[in-house]
Amino acid sequence: MLPRRTFLRRAAAMAAILGVDPTRLLRAKTAPLSAAPMKGERFKGGHMLATWNHGLVSNAEGWRQMQQGGSALDAVVEGTAVVESDPTGTSVGLGGRPDRSGRVTLDACVMNAEGHAGGVCFLEDIEHPVRVARAVMEDTPHVLLAGDGARDFALAKGFEACNLLTEDSRKAWEEWRQSAQYHPIINVENHDTIGMIAQDLDGRLAGACTTSGLAYKLRGRVGDSPIIGAGLFVDDEVGACTATGLGEAVMKTLGSFLVVELMRQGASPAEACLEAVERISRKMPVDDLQVGYLAMDTQGNAGAQSIHGGFNYARSVGDQTELIDAPSLR
Repeated sequence: MLPRRTFLRRAAAMAAILGVDPTRLLRAKTAPLSAAPMKGERFKGGHMLATWNHGLVSNAEGWRQMQQGGSALDAVVEGTAVVESDPTGTSVGLGGRPDRSGRVTLDACVMNAEGHAGGVCFLEDIEHPVRVARAVMEDTPHVLLAGDGARDFALAKGFEACNLLTEDSRKAWEEWRQSAQYHPIINVENHDTIGMIAQDLDGRLAGACTTSGLAYKLRGRVGDSPIIGAGLFVDDEVGACTATGLGEAVMKTLGSFLVVELMRQGASPAEACLEAVERISRKMPVDDLQVGYLAMDTQGNAGAQSIHGGFNYARSVGDQTELIDAPSLR
């Protein structure tokens, strides 16, 4: 996670860009959001969940989209796009840490209420992979485009190529190259993929997930974030889930699909996220492995769970927002 002082500066700056009250982004009182609608009623008040501290600005943009008549899909795509444009975020979009060859590669996916989905992986030179993922969903018969093909598609759709490697990320990569020690694990409190799920004012669900993946990964590595059922899954009859953390663990268990299916069987979002995390913990060594799940159902209930402490998320209901520390196994 970001140091609190750095986070506060960034939140205030992003609030100014979005034209919203920064105190609303930093509100952390849980009471206004603690009461969920009655079971069986589809919630239609605008409900958004987004991973990590930068979920606050994602939700603020998402709510702005909804107020202007936008759908849940508009909310999650444009909400996560804000984070993709932040050069200080080192594992999402512009400024993302590169692979071990020094090249930034991005992964993203989206899924809407109809069950349609789109994604891109191993994408270079495009600042907003989440918008490209939406174009894959809406303008092609495919679900996932990769590498040069994804880049060619993005350019053909009018996206502009740009250099995603910022000076700070380049310096960090050059420092890493001095030892070039590669360990495909994450620090249990230092991975900030942005996953966002939302229910709009019509009660319809959508989700998005975007990342630059593990820093200094092997070239060609793709994580869970662009994989439907792993990093993201949406079922408008039941609910939605997104994941963050070590993608390999999420992919091996199809975690987001699992969470939604558990909710279909009657589990609450919190119970479903707990079971998904416990399955990883039972099957894999997790001392240095972090995974967090974030879920909502159609009635406006929310839940989250992580393996280790340190995972937090932003929850918004209408114009009220809180930053919540997820419960953890350890």
